[in-house]
Amino acid sequence: MENCVFCRIARGELPASKVYEDEHTLAIMDIQSVNPGHMLVLVKPHRDNVYTLDDELAGAAMKTAARMARAAKAAFGCEGVTLLQANEPAGAQTVFHFHIHVLPRWHGDGMELAWPAKNPSREALAEMAEKLRAVL
Repeated sequence: MENCVFCRIARGELPASKVYEDEHTLAIMDIQSVNPGHMLVLVKPHRDNVYTLDDELAGAAMKTAARMARAAKAAFGCEGVTLLQANEPAGAQTVFHFHIHVLPRWHGDGMELAWPAKNPSREALAEMAEKLRAVL
């Protein structure tokens, strides 16, 4: 996509603080960092979201994200790492080019991840699993 900010970064048209690059992915520092070492792992070809990734590109993105998590742990001594990936507006996606946040974490850093657990019954879980298996 010509005007996609992440495509423009991947093409070298916009500045970014690159951490890592390979054939399929690019890891850059997040300009809106939450904590020191906060990175974004982008796939190089434009893909809107996770649904548009083939298995090879999805695997490459996760491989790079895991490598960047290990690097963040070694470089910053963080107490944990959160990998965050969002899809579509209802899923909190704001930039429509697939990317994974690699976010170094410390206790009390102010970053909260919470959701209202619905605790479905075992029967409801079995029904959901059946629906998912049917479309695989």
